[in-house]
Amino acid sequence: MFGLFLRSKIKFFIFSCLLVGIFRAIIKLPPSSETNIWLALQINQLLLYANQKLIFIPMKKLLMSALLCVVLLSANAQIKAEDVKTFTLKNGMKFLVIEDSSIPNANMYLFYRVGSRNEYQGITGLSHFFEHMMFNGAKKYGPKMFDRTMEFNGGANNAYTTENVTVYTNWFPSSATEVIFDLEGDRIATLNIDPKMVESERGVVLSERSTGLENSKWRLLSETVQGTAFQEHPYHWPVIGYEDDMKNWKQSDLERYFKTYYAPNNCVTVIAGNVKFDEAKRLAEKYIEPIPAQPEPPKVMIVEPPQTGERRVWVQKDVSSSSLMIAYKVPESKNEDYYALSILSDILSSGNSSRLYSSLVDKKQLATQVFTNFGESFDPTLFGIYATAADKVNENDVEKAIYEEIEKIKTEGITEKELQKIKNQKLMEFYIQIETINGKSNNIGTYEVFFGDYKKMFDAPAAFNKVTVDDIKNVAKKYFMKTNRTVGILKANTEE
Repeated sequence: MFGLFLRSKIKFFIFSCLLVGIFRAIIKLPPSSETNIWLALQINQLLLYANQKLIFIPMKKLLMSALLCVVLLSANAQIKAEDVKTFTLKNGMKFLVIEDSSIPNANMYLFYRVGSRNEYQGITGLSHFFEHMMFNGAKKYGPKMFDRTMEFNGGANNAYTTENVTVYTNWFPSSATEVIFDLEGDRIATLNIDPKMVESERGVVLSERSTGLENSKWRLLSETVQGTAFQEHPYHWPVIGYEDDMKNWKQSDLERYFKTYYAPNNCVTVIAGNVKFDEAKRLAEKYIEPIPAQPEPPKVMIVEPPQTGERRVWVQKDVSSSSLMIAYKVPESKNEDYYALSILSDILSSGNSSRLYSSLVDKKQLATQVFTNFGESFDPTLFGIYATAADKVNENDVEKAIYEEIEKIKTEGITEKELQKIKNQKLMEFYIQIETINGKSNNIGTYEVFFGDYKKMFDAPAAFNKVTVDDIKNVAKKYFMKTNRTVGILKANTEE
């Protein structure tokens, strides 16, 4: 194991300066002799202390400490809440603009507050369907012209749909900003919902549904577990929809859904990069503001009743090893427990030293894969734990081992060292993400939509830092109960 035992204060300082230079280059901090010296002195103090106490510092830990030191300093030079400028058009569309001239490019993220939670049985899958339709032509830019025009101007795009939102992402040279506004305004105002195009795209999403379920065991298992966990709330159905519904959407369903949920007043747009605020506002007023607002979409009023007992479901699929998913009901993103649950997710499965990976994969060798999933949501959602059993290992043994690790956290808690490690990781991930224009737009839009205010993004580091070991223990006790979980088992023969 490579570490440091340096015997000279001069060597300490030289090595400290070297680390500073390396990490400033990695995260692209602007040069500053004053901050370079400050950072070097901080790392130097760490090395001197270690030497005095005869402590061996493994190189990996030293590098992580140095990187964290640089990241913390970089936070002071990065985006602040006052750097985000906002305006709202007369039709209700809100814009958040972050000027960043570090590169000659820009992006535009459009967050529509529509996902599968806004559907009902009979029209399930429409949110995802419109993610496809939005690229199939409008009045000015006809079929396939959205992508072609963007590519001709050096841009690229993507989109995704969840239970909660549909998000469209555009990346482009800043010289093409007006073209992007024109493209977006055209498809919002005059999307072509032609019956022939509808039938063509209907076939595409039906094929996507069948191949997805066939090729992904996790998708099949997750859909089954989610449908069992939620009995009444619209999180019950899959984002892609039910096959029978997809085959029977009516033209009137499509037109009504688009008019309701793709209204400008149901969208938040974030622009980051080499674009000036005044120019973004001028273009928005020119291309987007003429689009009329619509009545506010109906609110999702259905509340899932409390779960009063464990639910279990089995899925049969031709697989070589069994897999399982354990899903606990947890609150929405605005809840005060969000940050503790986010940290708990990482404690359980982030990295080889995490509780579940270390126990199930490394030590006991019961599983070949284990991970968790906990994300943003408008309504109470699921905290998922996933695992694939090792060869010749019974899935019941894997499930039991997972519960044992959870019980340890509920009874013994976690260590301060564990907690600080995850906090450091969260901090580095956060600042590295918002170093890029994509990270800026995605994070700012996420906080504006899911947490109610983009300014809360800037409070996130402090919110993570406030979480204590007792908080982790308490949320584990509060939500990780047998009566609050749904368990799904996927295996080759469910008759066994």
